[in-house]
Amino acid sequence: MPTTYNNPVYPYRRPPELDHHVVRHCPVVIVGAGPTGLAMAIDLAQQGVESVVLDDNNTVSVGSRAICFAKRTLEILDRLGCAQPMVDKGVTWQRGRVFFQEREVYHFDLLPEEGHRMPAFINLQQYYFEEYLVNRVDALTDRIDLRWKHKVTEVISQAERSEVQVNTEDGDYRLTCDYLLVADGANSKIRDMLGLESRGQVFQDRFLIADVIMKASFPTERWFWFDPPFHPNQSVLLHRQPDNVWRIDFQLGWDADPEEEKKEANIRPRVQAMLGEDVEFELEWASVYTFRCRKMDDYIHHRVFFMGDAAHQVSPFGARGANGALQSTENLAWKLARVLKGRAPEALLATYNDERQHGAAENILNSTRATDFISPKSRVSRLFRDTTLELAEHYPFARRLVNSGRLSMPCHYDGSPLNGHETEGLPHGLRPGSPTKDAPVRVAGRPAWLLNQLGNRFVLLLDGRVDSARAEALKAELATLLARRDDLALLIVGPTSHALAELPRSTLIEDAEALVGERYGLTGGTAYLIRPDQHVTARWREVSAGAVDKALDRALGRHLDAEEVRHATA
Repeated sequence: MPTTYNNPVYPYRRPPELDHHVVRHCPVVIVGAGPTGLAMAIDLAQQGVESVVLDDNNTVSVGSRAICFAKRTLEILDRLGCAQPMVDKGVTWQRGRVFFQEREVYHFDLLPEEGHRMPAFINLQQYYFEEYLVNRVDALTDRIDLRWKHKVTEVISQAERSEVQVNTEDGDYRLTCDYLLVADGANSKIRDMLGLESRGQVFQDRFLIADVIMKASFPTERWFWFDPPFHPNQSVLLHRQPDNVWRIDFQLGWDADPEEEKKEANIRPRVQAMLGEDVEFELEWASVYTFRCRKMDDYIHHRVFFMGDAAHQVSPFGARGANGALQSTENLAWKLARVLKGRAPEALLATYNDERQHGAAENILNSTRATDFISPKSRVSRLFRDTTLELAEHYPFARRLVNSGRLSMPCHYDGSPLNGHETEGLPHGLRPGSPTKDAPVRVAGRPAWLLNQLGNRFVLLLDGRVDSARAEALKAELATLLARRDDLALLIVGPTSHALAELPRSTLIEDAEALVGERYGLTGGTAYLIRPDQHVTARWREVSAGAVDKALDRALGRHLDAEEVRHATA
């Protein structure tokens, strides 16, 4: 098959442990240099934590695999310094169309409002994504030791540390670590070594992915067909990728033979029937997959933490796999960095399991519902689906019931033990546990974006538009707080008194288009405490330094018992 991408081959390097004959101890060892493992290493490095990353391969993924990256994922990657090349290369889209048989029943817009730096979605082949992550790792070699062709063959997990044995072409060596982070995929070998399970459901259906190279007149949108004339009684999905590559997913049915369906002689007639006899195309890559929705009951085993597909797996429709994985890495990285630096108790790490079990359960629920709608298994469910699609053409209420893969959304950690003060009357979408919202601002007179001012720290976003007496009082309170809390920065929405602007670690921003005030419901003295992963942890209509101090302690887990939190979702 022709290809538009040549996989890089990364160099194997002989490990120094073989020459020094020592068992090196590391703060963090990461198994797996796919998107999850690389993103975690970068996040930790930016927060001052060194890691060793082990991968048994020496290249990026073969085939396009995950291609849809959501706005929240791009915002995370922007903080990691990886988003811009993805946006530059990727195909930006925000609209989709749903078809039933021969006709369009409705269309949708995923980001109808202005004032966001990142698009609703981009389509980009996973191999580009991984390549850009490796490039970013190469700029952080003082804190990331990335080792290709290093295969973990044994894991010893103990309460206080973990030990791994690693095989290379030059021999075996051992590493010990405070924390072992596992990102070795859905069929995790490490999970098997430790006798752990990922449990869930396998859906009785098969889908063919066909990546075809062609110049086509289709717009840059997500098109989904139910029961189209060119593939009757099944469904089809179309996405555009860079390099004139188009992703087509064909529903096949449970009885389809995966090996037969992957043969070009069988793929080509399906694609030709869809595109028309006159359209020329070349097949670049193909795969047949089965829907799986499953997760581990606990992502933490002693000091081993499971991430990405090793921890939770969903079916591809809805783009929840890679996007959910990146939300997991950002959740764990800031917590691990603070525990390793002695700024938070180890109990904080247990909230990774608590919060991301919630996120995975949400993804699995949406993915399962999509699968049931796309692949009805009874006459009644098929009747419901087809009737819903008929109604959707004319009635907006029915469109909410159509599920061709509800697309990935950022997780809200409602009920998290880290959530602090809540004020009534502020925007419901920014309650504690919610991801922050971006907006255009001006900093020192220059255009900027709100999320780019947050960084990898706690931030108090404060509406500084208060009278001078209140400003002086706040200055005195916050100066004392900032002197004790060196992990806290102040982001002040102005114009404001010089008193507040003179505080240490403070940045004055101008609400360039009044969208910060609108999205955060700001009035003078309103404040939000934002975690290092850009989630709101507390908010106040009228803030005080004492309240912020208490919320910081809560956000760092200083009130928690580790075992209680770990089993909160059991």
